[in-house]
Amino acid sequence: MEEKIRKLIEKDLEKEKISVVDIYFEEEYNQENLYIIIDKKPYVDIDTCVLATNIINPILDKEDLIEESYILNVCSKGEDE
Repeated sequence: MEEKIRKLIEKDLEKEKISVVDIYFEEEYNQENLYIIIDKKPYVDIDTCVLATNIINPILDKEDLIEESYILNVCSKGEDE
């Protein structure tokens, strides 16, 4: 599933110079969460996360790959160590 999602969203994100670092599902508090970890040089700020979310949401809604309800979480990979 994660690889299908990656293929759907990568091209549109790359237009904004945003790369996908990781995609995974995790259940928290009885709710499915879809995490999409992104990166952009020189850094990812809140505006980048909002932009990526606005790109990803319509794609996922249109393709309807995920049957159960979930929360989409788009976030930065964090600082390099």
